[in-house]
Amino acid sequence: MDPRCYLLLLVIASGAVLGNGYNLKSATFLSPGFVLGPGSVENRFYTSIDFPTGHIGIKSFDAEVVDEAGNSIPLHETYLHHWVLARYQASKSNNRSHTVVRNSGICQGDTLGQYYGLGSETRKTPTQVPDPYGIEVGNPAEIPQGYEEKWLLNIHAIDTRGVVDRLGCTECLCELYNVTKDESLRSDYKGGLHCCVDHTQCRVKEGFQAVRRSLYLRYTVKWVDWDSEILPVKIFIFDVTDTGERQVGSSTAEGQGNGCKVEYDVEPCNAHGWCVDVKRTNVVLPTTGYVVYGVAHQHTGGIGSTLYGKDGQVVCNSVPMYGTGDEPGNEAGYIVGMSTCYPEPGSLKLTAGEELVLESNYSSTNTRGHTGVMGLFYLMVADQAPPPPISLLHHSVSVFDGSSEWTWTILSLLGLAVVAVAVGFSIWLKKRRETEDGYHVIMA
Repeated sequence: MDPRCYLLLLVIASGAVLGNGYNLKSATFLSPGFVLGPGSVENRFYTSIDFPTGHIGIKSFDAEVVDEAGNSIPLHETYLHHWVLARYQASKSNNRSHTVVRNSGICQGDTLGQYYGLGSETRKTPTQVPDPYGIEVGNPAEIPQGYEEKWLLNIHAIDTRGVVDRLGCTECLCELYNVTKDESLRSDYKGGLHCCVDHTQCRVKEGFQAVRRSLYLRYTVKWVDWDSEILPVKIFIFDVTDTGERQVGSSTAEGQGNGCKVEYDVEPCNAHGWCVDVKRTNVVLPTTGYVVYGVAHQHTGGIGSTLYGKDGQVVCNSVPMYGTGDEPGNEAGYIVGMSTCYPEPGSLKLTAGEELVLESNYSSTNTRGHTGVMGLFYLMVADQAPPPPISLLHHSVSVFDGSSEWTWTILSLLGLAVVAVAVGFSIWLKKRRETEDGYHVIMA
């Protein structure tokens, strides 16, 4: 064999050794079943759901509504208003004792403490956390003695088969539901979460009949066993309705974002042509870090949301994808996906106390506007940027593909040594052949 082939094989082998050493795992589960008939609503909280255990790094969480046979259910039959995944620690000896482990902020009330949460856009919105990052959970050092880590799932689904006003039902327009406004609701509350609570009913066309059916949220989790070289990310959820007081420069999220209302209304536009409702708020990031991932959550009528940093720099712009057909994942008129942001690792840094601007845009062209819309923004931030890659024969290799930086230093030296030996062998073999042929190369 030509010595150059030996050299090529050795270089390829060296590169193969430097491959990603993480063992990505995946599992698919079903939520507890829920039963829906035409116009009915399910908004339940399920505790102790099936979930991977141990000290792990979550890489993605994807979900969709299916029936008993595992068939995907289209949004025009069952509208997935939202689902929320939250983490909590429960006492092993007292079933009533538990503590919710919230995300990193900034809304600190009873809402928006989840780790993941989407709605109708679920099927086509990427949730993967890029390497070398992960959402760290199950760390024994962070779980109190006598407690265990568990997960809670909230599913809010609305059956719109045969309803008199499909959009009105999905926007929880109060006049369509069998709810009575009480003192807890504002007199001007037209629609939203308070009118489509669990087991309420949206108005159905007279004489319409359809079977009640059992449905499930099928969810797939991907994860890796935790490793010291995985960089943990913090999850921040911003709300465009946030009116909470701020402490610019504060290192924590406490006291910030207490005015998060989660939903708001979009008033109709009386002007001719295209009208856009623009809602903005200022939010303060409580920690310094590097942006890893970003995505917005909007309802029907949404046309995009943008998070701006200092000097108007765009941190992330997330826009909706609307369906054009009937099949699951492409339902006409529904938001079936949201675009996401994945900056080059370590390239986009935000500082503690930096005031960000969140903008949520909705179309207000229709005659009645929209009720109960949301303008949320999920942002994953890492405290550290990954170290720069090392170079081996002009081949860029991340130091996070192995077990430690020291290991890669040794591998790099070994690789160079192997290459040097191969080159030396090639020269020796060439000289030997020349000597045997009676021909000597004149060296300058």
